[in-house]
Amino acid sequence: MVNIKEAILNHAVNRWGRNKKRYVGATSESIRAYKPKSIKDWENHYFNNIRHRSHIEDLGREIYKILRNTVRNEGLFDKSAVDSITEQDCIDYMIKLVINRVYQGYTREN
Repeated sequence: MVNIKEAILNHAVNRWGRNKKRYVGATSESIRAYKPKSIKDWENHYFNNIRHRSHIEDLGREIYKILRNTVRNEGLFDKSAVDSITEQDCIDYMIKLVINRVYQGYTREN
């Protein structure tokens, strides 16, 4: 079963391109070049060398505003499902995207 919050967040991040290199940096290239030993190692490297945590948190806040101002009114998703997503959910999603998902992809490659 698809997690509806995840589906809505994925839709917004992809549609508004907040997962693109210009927003989150060259994550795949960077992780391959850095070769982290752990997810914590990657997290420290990412936030110290690629994008600051505050920048990624701001992207999450942007996604939250997009959900409230645009996605909610488009009718693609149930309004109550969109309304159930908090600003913190959006921030957490963006952090998981650049840290957890990138690291998981890297570990599958190696």
